[in-house]
Amino acid sequence: MTTTHDSDALDDPTTDPFVVAREAAAHIAATSGIEHHDLALVLGSGWGAAADLLGETVAEIPTHEIPGFSRPAVAGHGSTTRSIRVERPDGQVRHALVLGSRTHLYEGRGVRRVVHGVRTAAAAGCETVILTNGCGGLHPSWKAGTPVLIRDHVNLTATSPLEGATFVDLTDLYTPRLRELARSVDDTLAEGVYAQFPGPHYETPAEVRMAGFLGADLVGMSTTLEAIAARHAGLDVLGISLVTNLAAGISVTPLSHAEVIEAGQAAGPRISALLASIARLV
Repeated sequence: MTTTHDSDALDDPTTDPFVVAREAAAHIAATSGIEHHDLALVLGSGWGAAADLLGETVAEIPTHEIPGFSRPAVAGHGSTTRSIRVERPDGQVRHALVLGSRTHLYEGRGVRRVVHGVRTAAAAGCETVILTNGCGGLHPSWKAGTPVLIRDHVNLTATSPLEGATFVDLTDLYTPRLRELARSVDDTLAEGVYAQFPGPHYETPAEVRMAGFLGADLVGMSTTLEAIAARHAGLDVLGISLVTNLAAGISVTPLSHAEVIEAGQAAGPRISALLASIARLV
C-alpha cells in the first residue's frame, strides 16, 4: 500500500485508511506530547463549549495539519483538535481527544474522510468515543434545546464506511453501559432512534414521515457512519443528539441552518456542562 502525508492521502484507493489514521495519531502524539488518549469526542452543532469544561487543554492542533484531515466546510464547526487532561471524580487522570473539523458525507469528500476522525481516535489509544450532533426531532414534546441519547440508528445514506467483506455486529452499537452512565448524571434524559439522511438539503415532510415509520425519533446528516466505523475499530460508542428544531412537516416554520446554529447557541451552556459531566465519568 502507498501512503502520503497530506490531506489527499485518503483519496487514493490504494492507500490503507488505517495507515493514514496511525499517521494522524502519531502526529497528534508528537505535537501534544501525549502518547495515549483514552476518550474521544466529536462535537456537533451546539456542543462545542463542552471542550472548555472538560479540563486543562494540553495542546491545540490545527486540524488540517493532521494527516487525512481538512479544514471545516460548515459554519459553526470547530477547526482545531484538542488534547485535554481530564480528572475523574475518583482522582484518576485521563486524556481526551476533542476532534475538530467534522467531515460530512454531503461534502463529497468520500466516506473515508467522514470516518477518519474516529479511526484516528482508535489509533491514538481511545477506548470510547462520544458522538454528538444537532438534529431535527419528530416528537413535538422535544423542544429545541432537548438532549436525547441515541439508542439505535437507521442509516439512510445508502453507503457504509466498511470496505470489502467486512462484517460487524451492530446489535448494541450504542453501548448500553454508557447510556446508563449518562442517565446517572441526568435521569431525565430521553432516548431515541436517529436516522441519518445524506443531506445537505433538509428532509421533506414525506421523508420525515417515512423515517418515523421506520422507527426514527430524530433526523440528521451525521453520526451513523462514524458510529459504524468506531464499532469496527473496537470503540465503545455514546451518541447524544441535540434537538435544534422540529423536523419538516412537524415544524410550523421553514427550516434553516441559522435556526440550527441559534438553537445550539441557546442550549450550549447547559448541554456542554452535561456532556462534560458525563465525559469525566467515562
